[in-house]
Amino acid sequence: MEKREDWRSILPYLPVLMRSPSLFWPSQVVETLREIGSGRVDSGQLLYIAITELRNSLSLSSEPLAPSAAHGYALFFDELISREECRKWFEEVLPALGDLLLRLPSLLEAHYENADMVIDGEGATIRTGLRMLDSQEPGIVFLTQELIAALLVCSFLCLFPVHDRYEKQLQPVNFDELFASLYDDYSQKQENKIWCIIHYFQRITSNMPKGVVSFERKVLAWEDDSVHVSYPDTNFWSTSVIPLCRFEVQSSGRIEDHSSEAVEVDFANEYLGGGALRRGCVQEEIRFMINPELISGMLFLPSMADNEAIDIVGVERFSSYKGYASSFRFSGDYVDEKDLDALGRRKTRIVAIDALCGPGMRQYREKYLLREINKAFCGFLHQSPCQQYQKILHENFDAASATSTSMDTSEASNSYEEIRNSQNDYDMMEKNNDIGVATGNWGCGAFGGDPEVKTIIQWLAASQVLLHVEKSQHETKGNFGAQRPFIAYYTFGLDALQNLDKVVCWILLQRWTVGDLWNMLVEYSKNRSKGDTNVGFLQWLLPSIYDNGYMME
Repeated sequence: MEKREDWRSILPYLPVLMRSPSLFWPSQVVETLREIGSGRVDSGQLLYIAITELRNSLSLSSEPLAPSAAHGYALFFDELISREECRKWFEEVLPALGDLLLRLPSLLEAHYENADMVIDGEGATIRTGLRMLDSQEPGIVFLTQELIAALLVCSFLCLFPVHDRYEKQLQPVNFDELFASLYDDYSQKQENKIWCIIHYFQRITSNMPKGVVSFERKVLAWEDDSVHVSYPDTNFWSTSVIPLCRFEVQSSGRIEDHSSEAVEVDFANEYLGGGALRRGCVQEEIRFMINPELISGMLFLPSMADNEAIDIVGVERFSSYKGYASSFRFSGDYVDEKDLDALGRRKTRIVAIDALCGPGMRQYREKYLLREINKAFCGFLHQSPCQQYQKILHENFDAASATSTSMDTSEASNSYEEIRNSQNDYDMMEKNNDIGVATGNWGCGAFGGDPEVKTIIQWLAASQVLLHVEKSQHETKGNFGAQRPFIAYYTFGLDALQNLDKVVCWILLQRWTVGDLWNMLVEYSKNRSKGDTNVGFLQWLLPSIYDNGYMME
């Protein structure tokens, strides 16, 4: 295992140690975890003492935690939760988490035993093991939900080394700042963010989920080549003759509650997770709280460049909520009833794309319009079955069955055979893709983007299909598709978009292509940059809906 390149890339960022050929916990760590498992840790104050002992045993004391972390853990567990909730946590949940963490070395070893390189029919190789998915290196990691749970226990107990994360452009992944922020500047939203995490731990210790989650870095190549989708230029967009896809305006509701299968957009920070583990509590941070398995991606996914997006498939939702930002509140359990796909992943597809931050008037320059549309295009891109997903079908649930202690041999065998036999169905699903995009005002809140422009950009990106042509001695074929059949746009009641459905209807009646609408957006943006217009794009395009009411011609 020590010879694996993927393992060597992640080892410095994990708390476990290696003594060839095995992973292990130091004896002092084992002793402390057993003490946690015995139920003798029964308060927030003692919990933080145990955290300190664990960190000292792993030689992490030179990497201090947030100064108020100890007070934050004590405040939550000793004052904010009820006596009955406290009893259940320290007598049932925390001991189970300690037992799970004791098994982390064996969970990791089983993971790598079942995540070897896979060779497809064309001789290409792909790795699926846990590793750093560095910038400009497309790749995919498959983790079982059980392994993710163990990694999140490490975050809760602040066991991840931090010494090199900043240089690697990685987010902090320990929970010390999350709890410290609760004490330093108490707010109900911060308390309720923690309640989501606590509820997740309560759920997984009572019934460990057995699915799989994939994390993929997608990259549009800066240079043309014969293998990868390249970064489109302005000519590509202006000359596109692809028809626009169906556009559904959703004046109420939330992206994560969309009824049909769709790629759900995470209005991401370039650093995945944004302020989820600090004070942040807007769209991305809330999604990371109700789907805490997303947090594990922060461990190994450095920041995104302009030509990159991150796909996460299979995360389970555990919490209900209400409110937003300062009004955010945990509102109880959520039972996720989405089906599993052929790879054992829940059919929740989340794509993280980061918009320009504070773009001001530069967002109307063609260079930045291109940046935004290509960022969305990269996120919405889906690859054909001859790419990554088909390559790993034959190993699919091996990792899940190897690491799940509760699945017996016959059950694992049946799952493996069922998934192998489902390959044809999965290929057909990909060829007849009916998965749209569910999105909203991407980059238009704190980031300061123009919601009308961002709406059109996302529609164009979802509509465009790109055929990457590969020529061989015998044939020419297209390998990639990006077009989505629909885009469901959640306006969240934004006044600027109150006439969006009317403008969309008018555009579709004109039978405009992607190129037609892109060119109109570019023309508008030039006028806006020069100060020739100050109205929004929708009014500029169709002033009649603002001046004389809506008329179809």
